[in-house]
Amino acid sequence: MAEIKVPELAESITEGTIAQWLKQPGETVEKGEFIVELETDKVNVEVISEEAGVVQELLAQEGDTVEVGQVIAIVGASSGESAAPAAAPAPEAKEEAPTASQPGATMEAKEEAPAVEEQTSSERTIASPAARKLAREKGIDLAAISPVDPMGRVRVQDVEAHGSKPAAESAPAQKAEAPKASAPSSDEESGRVVREKMSRRRQTIAKRLLEVRQNTAMLTTFNEIDMTNVMALRSRKKDKFQQDHDGTRLGFMSFFTKAVTAALKKYPYVNAELDGTDLLLKQFYDVGIAVSTEEGLVVPIVRDTDKKNFAEIEASIADLAKKARDKKLSIADMTGGSFTITNGGVFGSLMSTPILNGTQVGILGMHTIQKRPVAIGDSIEIRPMMYVALSYDHRVIDGSDSVGFLKMIKELIENPEDLLLES
Repeated sequence: MAEIKVPELAESITEGTIAQWLKQPGETVEKGEFIVELETDKVNVEVISEEAGVVQELLAQEGDTVEVGQVIAIVGASSGESAAPAAAPAPEAKEEAPTASQPGATMEAKEEAPAVEEQTSSERTIASPAARKLAREKGIDLAAISPVDPMGRVRVQDVEAHGSKPAAESAPAQKAEAPKASAPSSDEESGRVVREKMSRRRQTIAKRLLEVRQNTAMLTTFNEIDMTNVMALRSRKKDKFQQDHDGTRLGFMSFFTKAVTAALKKYPYVNAELDGTDLLLKQFYDVGIAVSTEEGLVVPIVRDTDKKNFAEIEASIADLAKKARDKKLSIADMTGGSFTITNGGVFGSLMSTPILNGTQVGILGMHTIQKRPVAIGDSIEIRPMMYVALSYDHRVIDGSDSVGFLKMIKELIENPEDLLLES
C-alpha cells in the first residue's frame, strides 16, 4: 500500500488544485505513471505513482485545494486488494450520526443521510478525467448518466449525449423542484448574469497584483521610440536571418531584450531585489517575457540574455511561448527572473502602466507601433512611433535612474547598430 502525496512544487508554492485525476479507483497504475494533474499558481504539474498497483482510494476531488505533503490517494498491491470507492468515508459519516435513542436523532438522520448519498453517488461513478471535467462544467451528475461502455465507465460521449437530452428526460428532479410560475428571484436565475468561478491561476494573479500595488512604491515613467531604423534593419535582414537560423524569425523582442540587458548593466539597481533592509544586486540577466494564455498571463524566463545572440533569444522566446500555449511550462521555466518585458502592443494597446512582477523592481511595457507626426529638426515627418513605459519600485530606484534607463533603451532601439557594442 502506497500513499500518493503532493510533492514539493517550488520554493514559493505551498499548495495546488486538483486539475484532473488521470486514474480512478479500481484502475491499475504502473510505477512512474502519472496519476493526477495539479494546477499551481504558475504551471500544471503531473504527479507520478511511486509504486505499481491498483488505485484504492482518492482522498481529494477535482477542484479541491491541496497542500504540499498532503496524502491525496492510496495505491494498493495489484495482487488482490479490492478497490475501495472514492467515497469510502461515507460509512464513517453514518456512524457518527446520532442514534435514534439520542435527542433529536430521528430528524438529524433524515436530513443528513440524503446529502451523504447524493455526494457519494457521483464520486463512486467510474469516469474518464475528461468526462468528469465536462460533466462538472455542464453541471451534470455523473451518477445520472447511462454509459455505453459495458464496464460502466462514463466517457465524454456519454456526457455529451446526456447533456443533449430534453430537460424533462435528463433532469426530472430539477423540473419537479422548480416553482411553477414564480418570477426569477435574481439576475442569475433569470439568465441575465452568469456566475463563473475564477480559476486558481486567475485568483493568484489577482491576489499578487494587488499585493504589489499595496506593498511597493510603484511609479511609472514614459517615453516614445522612433521605430524607423529598427524596422528598416529588420526588413533588410529578416529573410536571411530566417534562412541562417533554421527558420527562426527576427522579431522586435530580441532588440528590446538586448537593449534592456545593456541598460540593466548600466543601471544595476533596476536589476535588484529588496530583501528587508538589504538590496540584492543580481549579477545575472534573466529576463521574463510576458505571454498571454487562455488561463491568464504567465512570465517564462529567458536565461543569460547577456550571453545570447539575437537568434538564440528569438528561439528561446518562441519555444517558451509554445510551451505556455501547450501548458508545458515547468517550474524552472518560471522562476528566477530579474526583470520583465510585457508587450501590450500585440493587442493594440497604445499606452498602459504595467504592474511589477513579484519581487522584481522594474518592468518594461511595450506598445503598438503607430504612425504619428513628429518634429525632425525643423520639419514635421510621419514616423512609426512606439510609447514605452517603465514601472519601478521607487524604494529602490530613484527617478533619475528610471528616466536614464528608459532613455538608454530608446537610444539603442533608435540606433540598433549600437546594440552590437552595448550588449
